[in-house]
Amino acid sequence: MGSLGRGYGYDPVPHNEDEAPSLKEHSKPRARILYGRRTWLAAFCGLLVTVLALISLRAGLLHPEDASCDSVDKGYQCQPNISHYWGQYSPYFSVPSEIPAEVPEGCLITFAQVLSRHGARDPTFIKTLEYAAIIAKIQGTVQKFSGEYAFLKDYKYKLGADQLTTFGQQGLVNSGIAFYNRYKSLTQHSTPFVRASGQTRVIQSAQNFTQGYHQAKLADKGSSGSDKYPYPIITISEEDGKNNTLSHGLCTVFEEGPDAYTGFEAQKDWVEKWVPPITARLNANLPGANLIDFQTIHFMDLCPFETVASPSGQVSVFCGLFSDEEWHQFDYYQSLGKFYQYGNGNPLGPTQGVGFANELIARMTGKPVNDHTTVNHTLDDSNSTFPIGPEHRLFADFSHDNDLTAAFASLGLYNSTALLSNTSVQTPEESNGYSVAWTVPFAGRAYFEKMKCKGNHEELVRVLVNDRVRPLETCGGDELGRCTLKKFVETLSFARSGGHWDRCFASAESDGLAADF
Repeated sequence: MGSLGRGYGYDPVPHNEDEAPSLKEHSKPRARILYGRRTWLAAFCGLLVTVLALISLRAGLLHPEDASCDSVDKGYQCQPNISHYWGQYSPYFSVPSEIPAEVPEGCLITFAQVLSRHGARDPTFIKTLEYAAIIAKIQGTVQKFSGEYAFLKDYKYKLGADQLTTFGQQGLVNSGIAFYNRYKSLTQHSTPFVRASGQTRVIQSAQNFTQGYHQAKLADKGSSGSDKYPYPIITISEEDGKNNTLSHGLCTVFEEGPDAYTGFEAQKDWVEKWVPPITARLNANLPGANLIDFQTIHFMDLCPFETVASPSGQVSVFCGLFSDEEWHQFDYYQSLGKFYQYGNGNPLGPTQGVGFANELIARMTGKPVNDHTTVNHTLDDSNSTFPIGPEHRLFADFSHDNDLTAAFASLGLYNSTALLSNTSVQTPEESNGYSVAWTVPFAGRAYFEKMKCKGNHEELVRVLVNDRVRPLETCGGDELGRCTLKKFVETLSFARSGGHWDRCFASAESDGLAADF
């Protein structure tokens, strides 16, 4: 696996430009109040995790997952009847595609960009406190634990906060291997240009990806050219005031205005439909717990988080406390939150992804970035920190689930998905492929491809989200999900015009903005 004990090289990020506030999982006002109090803790945890990660790399502990239900090619397939319905807490899995995901016959890939979410992690700082409190409440008030709940009597809450788990690191190693193997016509002769948003788990995910990529390159006898490992990683600060296309935060009306809670409102209506019967059952089986609905949802969260806390991804005993139907309802709850908070369901959701869309256009066309939203022009106007041109054909960016959701919306990838109902479950198939487990699971990724194909004079573009080919209806995608580069760029007029960025700093009158994009 090469010199895994070597340190990673990070290029310093300029701090002389007004840019976007940092993204946290809870980026609304409540989290902003708490952020300052926990910064010192996050910094310490980040340093500790980095040291531990380097130790594990030196020891060669990370390797392709060989468990029968988790693989490089197909991702996490352990108990898919439930694990593929954990919303954004599902580990990555290859999503079924109606269009063949293989590179079409007669085509040669000329460009590949991966946009990836970080790997599986511990709960966020706030959530881990809430989960621990629920367990303490149950163990402090329930006198008798029996049947499938018996394990709770001696259960010890040991989950950390915010950082990647060992399983999560492995997921990104696997992702790097998968990317290398899919695009061998390019990867055998070059390495990707890598960027990461500045949170520790995102940077570490980029590291793990490059480790897997490097490992695959070393194992490939057909590879050629130099491979100077570790690869440089451009880190983009998430501090307040720093522009960052991989982390939202600058659009004031979106963060703090009337539409700042549209996702929560959509979820609230759905919670009233599906959670009360589960809460009643839990309280009947745990007399004295007196859980309320939001605690029931948090109790369900422990299933995926305990699963990804296991180095091998062993499905947690918590998961069996709920039925398949209840997991489908849970998954839909999470989909509502993302769709109405960061996606097409929020008037300003797609605008938060415009910066990345314009960077993608620049990379695909080889022209300078044209953007007045979240792009850091100090970085993107320099070929050393944002290379473009025919010699640069592989790119890897690492971010968060919220930001991937906004990027997908700005690119129109789910324009065919109608507004989601908040009174009944819609399957991913009924929502034209939209489900957060299908779009932004842990280690979720989108591939943006350019290809040259026999019989076509123009380069073609195709997009896959977790191996599912998007049909690209907006640019007239063909039966293989492809459209010409020219048409693809032309139909991104929403992003090229800056979306609704002009509304980001308006007064509270923005209530009722139409979601026209």
